[in-house]
Amino acid sequence: MLPALLLAATTLFATGETVYEKDMEFALDELEKQCKPLLDSKKIDWDKVRKEFTALAKKEKTDQDHLVQLTRLLARLEDGHCELRPGPKTKDLKWPEDGPYGVKSEPVGCGMFWCRVGKKLFVKNVWNAAQQVGLEPGSEIVSVDGEPAMKWFDARVAKLRDTISFSTDQQAFYFACHWGLAQPAGSRIELEVKPPDGKTKKKTISYSKGNPVPWGPVVFPADLAEAGDLRFGKLPSGMGYVHIRRCKDDLPARMDEALAKVGEAPGLVLDFRANGGGGFDHDAFLGRFVPKGEKLSFGKTYESAGPRPYAGRVVVIVDAGVRSAGETGAGMFKEDGRAYMIGESPTAGMSAQKTTIELPSGLFALYVSVASNKGRFNGGKGIEGIGVIPHEIVEYDPKDLAAGVDTLIRRADELLANFPAKKVPYQAK
Repeated sequence: MLPALLLAATTLFATGETVYEKDMEFALDELEKQCKPLLDSKKIDWDKVRKEFTALAKKEKTDQDHLVQLTRLLARLEDGHCELRPGPKTKDLKWPEDGPYGVKSEPVGCGMFWCRVGKKLFVKNVWNAAQQVGLEPGSEIVSVDGEPAMKWFDARVAKLRDTISFSTDQQAFYFACHWGLAQPAGSRIELEVKPPDGKTKKKTISYSKGNPVPWGPVVFPADLAEAGDLRFGKLPSGMGYVHIRRCKDDLPARMDEALAKVGEAPGLVLDFRANGGGGFDHDAFLGRFVPKGEKLSFGKTYESAGPRPYAGRVVVIVDAGVRSAGETGAGMFKEDGRAYMIGESPTAGMSAQKTTIELPSGLFALYVSVASNKGRFNGGKGIEGIGVIPHEIVEYDPKDLAAGVDTLIRRADELLANFPAKKVPYQAK
């Protein structure tokens, strides 16, 4: 009987390859074959990737090494949906001490989100620990831990992208401004900020506990009702407002509840920011915005649906936190001619058909995207790796942030009052 050592996961094949090298070779071949349309569209140099990871596989000694390198390989796909799925033997395998966020334990938030205005970083939201030290929304971030703010941030994004796969640059940037600011409890971050009053100040924030998950608008309008993942009401102008946090299968029915409350408004803001996706009936949803007895036929044809479909003007708001089904939901309004769209950036660009690739060892499987969804979007290029591009890019105004005003909701309200009808095929009733 062979010694137990030779029965470990580092077993050599007759060719002299370890199980890890065999897995990596198979993965590189299959990913190139099955993901080729997306590799080409994203201009990913797979020969360079192959050379790097073939060499790394030779150094793998344990299943944990394999976990790390396969995770890093998937990050090179620039595919926000991809996952490394464990097999029976590795289902309880843990990531090394220094985790994929570059931290040693589960990261927590510190009570702030950031955004970009021009070429500078600004504080977008403040609560909990950040609020307790007097950090103010609308403050320019001058330096972080002694480094110029953008230099520190670019390094942070690069570190995140080594192990986390993002479909687009805007998705990676948005992630870093929210989840990516998280660190282990007990950590500290030193900021030099320039508040709206113009006097530079130093702030030290200690991490204790906090949720780093973005929720959408900077500030929600007052007195909103809720129905599932929707929050809705009217703006002071009388225009309707609906925030759609997720696109679950009950979205059309929930929209009926919202339209029963705000459907008489002359214009409607549909805010998809931070929409995490889901699964829903696309035709039934958009049918809620087609007048009874009519059809919408500027891209795809949609029949009217629901008890009281909305016939007025619509402005859609997006950001790079809008992912997957959230992108198709928001994107239909623009691409199929029903609404005007604004956003601080395009959506995440992670909407694709997926497949699972089982590795020869059975240690892991690769869940990856193979083709873009909504091929009619973006002039026939689809969504994956691009996102849904707004008609109008609207950055946050630091003065609005300091005053507790959501710049994009304000702009949407203005557009509903003076609607850019020439850019929207549908003529509101």
